[in-house]
Amino acid sequence: MTEAPTPLWEVFIRPRNGLAHRHVGSLHAADAEMALQSARDIYTRRGEALSIWVVPSSAIVACDPADKGMMLEPTATKIYRHPTFYEVPEEVGNM
Repeated sequence: MTEAPTPLWEVFIRPRNGLAHRHVGSLHAADAEMALQSARDIYTRRGEALSIWVVPSSAIVACDPADKGMMLEPTATKIYRHPTFYEVPEEVGNM
């Protein structure tokens, strides 16, 4: 009798309001609740998180690096998507 492998989960943490969640690592857990509790125990030991997301690794879809030309290059020909056609007022400061 072969035991099924424990699912792999990806962990994302948001350190404070206004910042985006960032990937901090992976862990194995039987279900979402256990993954969330394990992520809390492993990745927030010093209280540096405001929010934790756990996502099954199998749910993440990514493009193949071999498809870079097809997936990412077309944006270079669409210069209207780049904010280069106007000047930022000095009052705004850094954007």
